[in-house]
Amino acid sequence: MIVVDENIHDRRIMDAILDWYPGKVVSITSLRPGTIIKDDAIPGLLLKTSQPTFVTINVEDFWKKVSAHDGYCIVTIALPVERSREAPLLLRRLFRSPPFNNRAKRMGKVIRLAATRIEYYGADGKVRVLEFE
Repeated sequence: MIVVDENIHDRRIMDAILDWYPGKVVSITSLRPGTIIKDDAIPGLLLKTSQPTFVTINVEDFWKKVSAHDGYCIVTIALPVERSREAPLLLRRLFRSPPFNNRAKRMGKVIRLAATRIEYYGADGKVRVLEFE
């Protein structure tokens, strides 16, 4: 399951992900309807669902601020809001990259995704860098 942050839960973005992703795509707001969800509550909400991949363009509030956990993956995409419609394309590139091409490989990682590179850390907090192929 892909859970998108409220900053990109636009139906067009979610539909663009559904065009290639075979699983479910939901907004973070569907995990706790009718409430305001603060960024620090998101990891706890993710743990209440089965191994989700959370996607956001809010790099500043998640990258190196959220601990990695085996129960979820967090993908932060380095895009300004006005370019958020590019997120599905970058996410697809990530999901095709061998180190992240299935859920088991993504779990336990916090990823910072940019147009030319992937940075990520796991439970040890050590940042690793891969260039896009």
